[in-house]
Amino acid sequence: MDRIFSGFLLSLLLLLQSCGVHGAPPQPRGTLCRTKPTDLVFVIDSSRSVRPHEFEKVKVFMSRVIEGLDVGPNSTRVGVINYASAVKNEFSLKTYQTKASLLQAVQRIEPLSTGTMTGLAIQFAINRAFSDSEGARVRSPNINKVAIVVTDGRPQDSVQDVPARARAAGVEIFAIGVGRVDMHTLRRIASEPLDDHVDYVESYSVIEKLTHKFQEAFCVVSDLCATGDHDCEQICTSIPGSYKCACKEGFTLNSDGKTCSACNGGSGSALDLVFLIDGSKSVRPENFELVKKFINQIVESLEVSEKQAQVGLVQYSSSVRQEFPLGQYKNKKDIKAAVKKMAYMEKGTMTGQALKYLVDSSFSIINGARPGVPKVGIVFTDGRSQDYITDAAKKAKDLGFRMFAVGVGNAVEDELREIASEPVAEHYFYTADFRTISKIGKKLQMKICIEEDPCECKSIVKFQTKVEDLVKSLQWKLEAVAKRIEALENKII
Repeated sequence: MDRIFSGFLLSLLLLLQSCGVHGAPPQPRGTLCRTKPTDLVFVIDSSRSVRPHEFEKVKVFMSRVIEGLDVGPNSTRVGVINYASAVKNEFSLKTYQTKASLLQAVQRIEPLSTGTMTGLAIQFAINRAFSDSEGARVRSPNINKVAIVVTDGRPQDSVQDVPARARAAGVEIFAIGVGRVDMHTLRRIASEPLDDHVDYVESYSVIEKLTHKFQEAFCVVSDLCATGDHDCEQICTSIPGSYKCACKEGFTLNSDGKTCSACNGGSGSALDLVFLIDGSKSVRPENFELVKKFINQIVESLEVSEKQAQVGLVQYSSSVRQEFPLGQYKNKKDIKAAVKKMAYMEKGTMTGQALKYLVDSSFSIINGARPGVPKVGIVFTDGRSQDYITDAAKKAKDLGFRMFAVGVGNAVEDELREIASEPVAEHYFYTADFRTISKIGKKLQMKICIEEDPCECKSIVKFQTKVEDLVKSLQWKLEAVAKRIEALENKII
C-alpha cells in the first residue's frame, strides 16, 4: 500500500510541476538543427582590389560558416578555390575531414593580388572541384552541392554560361558581392530564385554578418522551435515535424493557437510607442515595404486606445518627417492603414538628427504624449549614421525612454548598442537580411511589455503556497485511508 501511495504522490507532484506551479516556461532545448550532407566549395576573389585586411575578413566569414557545419566524410565536406588572374585550388573536398583542420587551413590562405577571372574560377569549380577525383560524392537528392562565390569587382572574362553549367552539374550557386561589384554579374552567376541566392554588402568589414544566413541555408530543421521558425508568441513545444504553442503562467492561448492574452494588464497597459524608421536610399523600395510590415506586426500585438497603447511614426533620411504623432489614430486598423500609405524618402542617413527629434518632439505633450505613461522608442536602421548620435541617444535614456535598436544589413553594431537601453543585449537586434526582420518583430512584441508582467511575484508565491497546502492535505488524507485499509485487512485475516 505504501508503494501505491508513494507512486501516486510522485505522479501528482510531477503533474503539478509540469503544469507550471512556479510560472516558469520549459527550459530551452538548445539548437537541434543539423546540416544536411553537403559538398561545399568557396570560390574566393583575391584580386588586387581586395586589400590584405579585407581578405582577412573573407577568411573570418568562411571560418564562421564552417563552424556551423557538421564536418566529416559522411556529412559536410568543404573545399576552397582562390582566384585572381589565375585559379588556385587551396584544398579540395577530400583534403580535410575535421572542422579543426579546415579552420586551420583557411587561416593559411594568402591573397593572389592580380586580375579578376571569375568565369574561369567558377568553371574550375564545376568541372574540377565537384569531380569524383577531388572528393565530391555521386549526385544524389540526399547530398547538396553548393558553391559560395565572393567577389568585389567586374569579371575580366565571360560568366554567360555559368547558370546552365551549374544546373547541369547539380550545383547550387550563392553569389556575394562587395563594394563596387557589378550586380548584373552577381545575378548572372547565381542560382534561382535570385532573391535567395544573391547578397550584397557595402564593404568587407560587414561580410561576417551574412554568416547566419548561410548556417540556416545548410540547416535541416529537426526542431522548428530551436531555430525560431514558428509563430508562437511565448512558448514553443516541438513535436515530430511540427510544433505546438503554449503560454506562460498568467496568460491564456488565444483561438488562433499562437498568440497569448494576459490574465490581467499585459499588452493592455498604457504605453506611448514611437517608431523611428530609416528611409535612406540604401534600404531600397522593396525592403521598405518589409519594414512597414514589421511595424504593423508589432502594432497588431498592442491594445490601442486613448487609455492603453498609443503609436507614433517618424521617418528619417537626410531630414526628419513625422508621419503621424502619438494619439492621432485611435485603433489598430487606422494605424496600420497609415503605415501602409507611408511614402519612402530615399536619401541620406541622419540618425542623430532623428533621435534628437524623437527626444525633443515625438514624446512631447503637444504631440500626444501622456504624462506618467511609459515611453518606448524603436529605432530601425540599415547603415552607418552620417551624423553624431551620442548626445541624443544618451538624452533619450536619461529621460527614461526605453529605447530599442534594430539593425539590418550594413547597420553598425556600436551605434545600435549606443542607442539601446540597458541591459543592452536585451534592447538591440541585428539581422543581415530584411526578409528575416519578422523574427525580430516577434521578440519585440514580448519585450515592449516585459515590465508590465501581469502575474506579479506575490501572486505566484500565493498560488504556489496554496498548491503545497493542498498536497499536504491530500497526503494526510491518503495516509489516513491507508491506515483504514490496513486495519480492514487485519480484520479480514
